[in-house]
Amino acid sequence: MPELSTESKSVSQNTAGPDGTRGGRGALLRWFLILFLIFAVLGVYSVLQRRTEHQVLAQQTERMTVPFVSVIHATPIDGSSEMVLPGTLKAYVESPIYARTNGYLKNWYKDMGSHVKSGEVLAEIDTPEVDQQLAQARAELTTAQANLALSDITAARYQDLLKTESVSHQDADNANGDLAAKRAMVQSAEANVKRLEEMESFKRVYAPFSGVITQRNVDPGTLINAGNGGSATKQMFDLAQIDPMRAFVAVPQSFGPSIRLGTKACLTLSEISGRTFCGSVVRTANAIDPSTRTLLTEVDVPNPSGALLPGAYAQVHFDVRLSGQRLSLPINALLFRPEGTMAAVVGADSSLNLKRITIGRDFGNAVEVLEGIDPVDSVVINPPDSLQQGEQVKIQASSK
Repeated sequence: MPELSTESKSVSQNTAGPDGTRGGRGALLRWFLILFLIFAVLGVYSVLQRRTEHQVLAQQTERMTVPFVSVIHATPIDGSSEMVLPGTLKAYVESPIYARTNGYLKNWYKDMGSHVKSGEVLAEIDTPEVDQQLAQARAELTTAQANLALSDITAARYQDLLKTESVSHQDADNANGDLAAKRAMVQSAEANVKRLEEMESFKRVYAPFSGVITQRNVDPGTLINAGNGGSATKQMFDLAQIDPMRAFVAVPQSFGPSIRLGTKACLTLSEISGRTFCGSVVRTANAIDPSTRTLLTEVDVPNPSGALLPGAYAQVHFDVRLSGQRLSLPINALLFRPEGTMAAVVGADSSLNLKRITIGRDFGNAVEVLEGIDPVDSVVINPPDSLQQGEQVKIQASSK
């Protein structure tokens, strides 16, 4: 055993350094190199992973910069279809009824919805002030007539006395002048009486034409001032003549040449299904409205039953045929820009071409396109407002 210990000690001394620590330093160096390699590998892996992530992000960002769009094609419209346009119904004659005298409303005889004849009494006004003014004017007229009679007798006597030169010519002229003045005063008093009699006659409000009362704004006891119905903004009644009815239609400029006086036109209303009300074109504005590029057209339609109501919306079917190729686009395919109404068309190179279009009829959820696009054009549906001319896009879907 002692010999083995001596040998082991000898070996240890041979492997140690001059200071006895060479073996420990070598092991420490090896562990340092191993750790360095591990961290180096981890660092390289991290750098490569980040570079890959940046490349993927850049590719995704580049893909996202090119928007995806869905496209459709415009739908052709039958060139021989009839022309149908929206219209607004209005009464043939409509007038507010105001008072022409002052007082208080005594009674009203016709209410909203009442059918009245021309000259029928609508209301009666109590006019105590006008009555008193009329009584005073009549008394003044009686006084003026009495003065006139006296002046007439005086002037006649002066004329007789002038023959015998019992009075001077000046006195006779004064008498004649006074007679003329008294006669003028009588005429003025008579005119004032007639004026007040007319004012008093206005205490009864009459219907100026046959029609229906569409509004009543006064009640008994309401203060009535001449020219309005109790306030500065309201009238006593609204009266409308609803037979016949007027239908006003804004005809697009491109269809203007198709409209002729006497052209047959029929009205349909969604709330009155199965019925049509036919009339004819009676007049046009003979001018294109520069703000809407439309021709205002009036169609008169008989309405003896009163089924058509003023202010209603109707579809007006004109008895004309449209020629030429016409297209239809849904309203969610339109772009509204300061330059006008646009359609975004995708070209063969996947670039956008914003085309200005001319719109004809409005079908509600679609519009008629008169010019600007072709049936083969791929039009972007639901286009975002950010789309620009020449922008690159990718087509996601295509439907008709």
